[in-house]
Amino acid sequence: MLQRGTLAPKRLVVFDLDGTLVDSTEDITAAFNRTLSRVAPGTPPLGLEMVRALIGHGARNLVERGLAVAGLRLDPAGVLPVFLEVYGAGLLDKTQLYPGTAEALDALAGRSLAVLTNKPGGLSRAILAGLGVADRFVRVVGGGDGPASKPDPAGLAFLMGEFDATPAQTLMVGDSPVDVATARAAGVEIVGVLYGLDPESLRAARPDFTIESPKQLLEVC
Repeated sequence: MLQRGTLAPKRLVVFDLDGTLVDSTEDITAAFNRTLSRVAPGTPPLGLEMVRALIGHGARNLVERGLAVAGLRLDPAGVLPVFLEVYGAGLLDKTQLYPGTAEALDALAGRSLAVLTNKPGGLSRAILAGLGVADRFVRVVGGGDGPASKPDPAGLAFLMGEFDATPAQTLMVGDSPVDVATARAAGVEIVGVLYGLDPESLRAARPDFTIESPKQLLEVC
């Protein structure tokens, strides 16, 4: 459902990745559980919904929180490289674009499109390339690429500076309170996607607009 009318036309549209452009939960869950089996054999696997709640703050945070949920007192810094190796080997086993995403990106081709995600940049670009949409984006800024991770607005400010777009000319599209906080801190309007990882938390964060499918994005920008 759309909220608060329609937006003024935007020059720069910045997308989150997981939960916004792609559904990657199954692959992230499988990778984390394979990591557990390597670093702590015999540890019960975490369920899909449990891992879903950990996504959005970057790989280091996911590993740290996941180990805590699993009841393991292991150093996240030592486990993170294992997770990244395992996940990198299965990035596209089940990950896919949300239905209608490719068509929505094509329809927005007259604008500069970018991705700002806390997922490591190399993995993010590999996913977009593997799904055939990397060429839609003029820049993909992932964890470790930019000046800071979301919700720090520095990455969004970096993109606006690179493409000479003011906050009023920029739109962010995301699925989480982290994305809302990032946009707010940068003075940018945000469209929240209700088909993502945690729609109830997103609603509570009060994005400027909400959509229930990618194709609805065309109705607001």
